[in-house]
Amino acid sequence: MELVRHWIDNQHYDGVPERRGEVYNPATGLVRAEVAFASVAEVDAGVASASAAFPGWRDTPVTRRAKIMFEFRDLVDKHMDDLAKLLTAEHGKTLDDARGEVTRGLEVIEFATGMPHLVKGEFSEQVSTGVDTYTIKQPLGVVAGITPFNFPAMVPMWMYPIAVAAGNTFVLKPSEKDPSVAMLAAELLAEAGVPPGVLNVIHGDKVAVDRLLGHPDVKAVSFVGSTPVARHVYSTGTANGKRVQALAGAKNHMIVLPDADMDLAADAAVSAAYGSAGERCMAISVVVAVGDAADKLVPMVEERMAKLSIAPGDEPGAEMGPLITGAHRDKVAGYVDAGVDEGATLVKDGRGFAPQGFEDGFWVGPTLFDNVTTDMSIYRDEIFGPVLSVVRSDSYEAAIKMINDNPWGNGTAVFTNDGGAARKFQNEIEVGMVGINLPIPVPLGFYSFGGWKDSNYGDHDIYGPDGVNFYTRQKVVIARWPEPIHRGVDLGFPTNQ
Repeated sequence: MELVRHWIDNQHYDGVPERRGEVYNPATGLVRAEVAFASVAEVDAGVASASAAFPGWRDTPVTRRAKIMFEFRDLVDKHMDDLAKLLTAEHGKTLDDARGEVTRGLEVIEFATGMPHLVKGEFSEQVSTGVDTYTIKQPLGVVAGITPFNFPAMVPMWMYPIAVAAGNTFVLKPSEKDPSVAMLAAELLAEAGVPPGVLNVIHGDKVAVDRLLGHPDVKAVSFVGSTPVARHVYSTGTANGKRVQALAGAKNHMIVLPDADMDLAADAAVSAAYGSAGERCMAISVVVAVGDAADKLVPMVEERMAKLSIAPGDEPGAEMGPLITGAHRDKVAGYVDAGVDEGATLVKDGRGFAPQGFEDGFWVGPTLFDNVTTDMSIYRDEIFGPVLSVVRSDSYEAAIKMINDNPWGNGTAVFTNDGGAARKFQNEIEVGMVGINLPIPVPLGFYSFGGWKDSNYGDHDIYGPDGVNFYTRQKVVIARWPEPIHRGVDLGFPTNQ
C-alpha cells in the first residue's frame, strides 16, 4: 500500500508515522493509499525547516523569487493532466472539472509572478526639511495553510504562491482525504528552484492543525473549510497572537426573477448545483424563484438533470462523480430524508444511485426539492452535496431579505433582464461575491476571494491584492541624513519646518 509521506526540506520525510489514515478512490470505495498523520514532533520538524529557510529566502531578491514562480507556473501547466488525474482518483470529480481547478490555481501563480510590482511601497520626499518618508512591505516569516478536500490543488495554490513569492516560508496542511496533489505540486515547486524549507507539507488531522495554531514560530494561518472549524481556527490562532484568515461555509442563493431568460437560468442552476457533486463552497444550493418563475424553471431544471452523465470522473463524458467518502454520502442522504420528512416536495431523488459496476462507491445522484421553506434543515444547513432546493418567494424584496437574513454571505446570484433590478441586487445584497446572470462569481486571481458574515473570519480575503496584504506587513521609514551643521539637542516637540 502506497504511503503518502510528509514533505520537509524538499524531500519525502523518512520517519515511521505513529498514525495513518486511509485515502479512498471515491468511485470504487476502495482504499488506494495511506497517508501519514503527523505527530506534534513532526509538525515541529516542518516548522523548524521553514524557520531555518526564512532568513535566506527573505533576503533573496524579489525578482529571483518571481523567476521561480514563472518556472513553477510552466511546470504546473506542463503537468496539468498528471495533477488532474491524481485529483480525480482521490476526490472523485471529473477530469474536466479537475483540469479547471488546476487552471484556476494556475491563475494565482501567474498573479504571484508580479510580486516585484505588488510589494512596491510609497515614497514621499521632503515631508520636513531634509526628511523623507517611505513604506516597505516585508514578509511575516513562517506562515501556514490548512486546506479542504474539495479543491486539493486550487485552494493551496490560492495561498502559498503569494506567500512564498512575497518572501515568507510556508507549511501546508492539506486535507488528509486527498493529499497526493499537494505532494506533486510541492515536488514541482522544488524542481522550479525553491530552496529546501520554503514549502513544507505536513499531513494529518486535528493534532497537526492545533499544533500549527499554537506554534510560536508560525506568524499567520490561512484556512478554508467548514464554519465550525473556521471559528476554531480563528479563535485559537488569534488567541496565540497570529494573523488569521479563515474562510468558512456557505449557503449560496440564486434569485430568478420572472423576466429572466429561463433557459439561461436553468442551465446555470444545474451547472452550479451539481458540478463537482455540489462539493463547492460556491455551489448554488438554493434557487429563490420570485412570482411564477418556479412554475417555468423547475420543469426545465428537471429536464436537464435527466440528461446528466453520472459516472467515475475518469470515464469519457462524465459530468458528475461521487462524493468524497462513505460517511459524507450517508450525511447527504440523511438530509434528503429530512427534507422529505419536513414536507418539501422531492422532485428528483438521488438516494440509492450508483453507476453499474461501481455500487461500492460513494454515490448520491442529483437531487431536487421544490416548495422548500426557510425553517427546514435542507435550507438552514450547508449540505455540501448534489441537493438543490427551490424556495418560492412572493416578491423580489422578500427574496433579497431572505438572503440578507441568512447567516452566511459567501456567494450569490440574480438572473434577470432588468438592469434596475440587477443594480438593486448588487447594491442591497449582504454577500461578498455577487453574480449577475452568472451563478458562480469566483473572482480571477488579480481580484480577491472572500465572503461576508459567517463565511469569513478575519480582516483579509484570500489571494489577489488582499492576499499580498495578508502575507506582508508594512513598515514606515522616516529618514534624515546628517547635515554638515549639527543643530544640537532640542527637547521640544518635533514640527514640520
